[in-house]
Amino acid sequence: MPEPASAAVPDSSPHAPQGSLRALMLGAIGVVFGDIGTSPLYTLHEMFLPHYRLRPDEGTVLGVLSLILWSLILIVAVKYVSIIMRADNKGEGGIMALMALAQRALGDSKRLRYAVGILGIFGASLFFGDSVITPAVTVLGAVEGLQVAAPGLQHFVVPIALAVLVGLFVLQSRGTAKIGNVFGPVMLLWFGAIGAIGAWHVVHEPRVLGAINPWWGVRFFMDHGVGSFFILGAVVLAITGGEALYADMGHFGRPPIRAAWFRLVLPALVLNYFGQGAMLYAHPEAASNPFFNAVPGWALYPMIALATAAAVIASQSVISGAFSVARQAMLLGYIPRLTIKHTSAMAEGQIYVPAVNRMLLVLVVLLVLVFGSSTRLASAYGVSVAGTMLIDTLLLIVVARNTWPDSRRWVVPLACLLLLVDMSFLGANLQKFLDGAWVPVVLGLLAFTAMRTWRRGRLLVAESLEAERLDLDLFLTSLAAHPPHRVPGTAVFLTASADRVPGALLHNLKHNKVLHERNVLLTVSTLDVAYVDSAERCTTTELGNGFQRVVLRFGFAEDPDVPAALVHGVCGQDFDLMDTTFFSSRETLVAAENVGMHMWRDKLFAFMARNATSATEFFRIPGNRLVELGTKVEI
Repeated sequence: MPEPASAAVPDSSPHAPQGSLRALMLGAIGVVFGDIGTSPLYTLHEMFLPHYRLRPDEGTVLGVLSLILWSLILIVAVKYVSIIMRADNKGEGGIMALMALAQRALGDSKRLRYAVGILGIFGASLFFGDSVITPAVTVLGAVEGLQVAAPGLQHFVVPIALAVLVGLFVLQSRGTAKIGNVFGPVMLLWFGAIGAIGAWHVVHEPRVLGAINPWWGVRFFMDHGVGSFFILGAVVLAITGGEALYADMGHFGRPPIRAAWFRLVLPALVLNYFGQGAMLYAHPEAASNPFFNAVPGWALYPMIALATAAAVIASQSVISGAFSVARQAMLLGYIPRLTIKHTSAMAEGQIYVPAVNRMLLVLVVLLVLVFGSSTRLASAYGVSVAGTMLIDTLLLIVVARNTWPDSRRWVVPLACLLLLVDMSFLGANLQKFLDGAWVPVVLGLLAFTAMRTWRRGRLLVAESLEAERLDLDLFLTSLAAHPPHRVPGTAVFLTASADRVPGALLHNLKHNKVLHERNVLLTVSTLDVAYVDSAERCTTTELGNGFQRVVLRFGFAEDPDVPAALVHGVCGQDFDLMDTTFFSSRETLVAAENVGMHMWRDKLFAFMARNATSATEFFRIPGNRLVELGTKVEI
């Protein structure tokens, strides 16, 4: 096991992206800020729905604007941009990377590592729930601008939104390498447009700038009593997508994301929110759709088109994030192996996971058909976001306390304060449970159950196989005393245990009664770091009598290509692929009473195992060089 990486790796990491700051900023604007950048479409609209019983008078408008502003500052600018982005795992960010850092920071404490693992898995599960809701609510929110421009087109909103969403998911298999080139300019135009519209209204009603004073937020709670706490369930919509700044750090690095946030995105968002508030002063009836009512009539249709494009980009970013999280969870052993396709020869992070794409498409279409409007969907939105942010803060406290000796004196107390804010957001959103907030909770629980079942099932299978296999030292001693017939070539036996005889080796010897001249016992290990240095990639141990033990290590952000690693000599030896045969065991799982998990979890695990991509395909082992030998395992 290599030495743990530092919890705060500088941007000069070998895996950090290279390029000019301006170019990387433009890329980050197009990829990172799509979700949070489209929040103005529905945030203020949600706040002035009848069930919150708010009237757009001066105190209320300034109060909600102050809450939005300081949420953007505290949660996004301070928590994510200034603090959590320091916790990169060899350049990679996101909740799975943060979980891995926190587990390493806890050392040998198995109970605490287990608890941190549970938090990380549940946070990733909530992220999958967010990946379902975000495309539905953002695209619907954009297309609903037609209701403002031409109320007679109201019945076409859902069909148009569905057409846009289905087209988006269908195009995923082609990758985003080509259309990704226009993401940055489109989002740059989007932020420029919403900032300009907001500034125009602020100039005509400059008193909204008073919302910069946080006292207006405090006064809002004082004026509206205990019930005002629940408005935080709508305020959280303004910061959805904040976690993406950290999750996409590996693609652009910290400086471009920070520069884009402070120089463009934050000012544009604040101007637009304040502009919507300024318009509500003069036209309280505009609360029915503050965003599009703030747009001048001549620019309404172009703005609807631009908003739809921005919503598609925001959805694309979330879908790509779901692919990345799925790959990380897969390589860390929390979900079954799935087929992964690279859609770009230049950008390693551009991947397509067909199974995840199909699942998201079905769920998103169902949400649009069931809820039918961004207003109803906004009630379901927020719980997954607030839950993920809360878990991020808890993991940050663990990392800062154990690995940041110079900063933990101020980071940990500040994180505890932010923890109270996160808990407030989560509590306010839970009151919408019966109105739709149960959707991301149920989706998260289903994903969490599947991930925990897979992890536990794999452990049970490994324990069952371990108990049946022979000790490697005894086997080699016996082999020297009674040598079998040898045939030319190299045999590579895949095994998860370094000190036990692989099942495929025993079956091959039992049925074919021969051994190859060279036998390699290969273990592929995924570490809790994003990337593995070339010097640590491979370890080879000579066992004698024509046997070697080889351990290949990959990071959770890498794609394990076993033949390429062997042929390219990372182990210091030559492998002729045409003279090498790979042997693997394929387990047939049988659910048994009173063994391991509950029967329903056994059956769920067996179902996932049957539909998983085989290890040999996942490790890119060519089928014409592969021999699979079956074995039955009871769980």
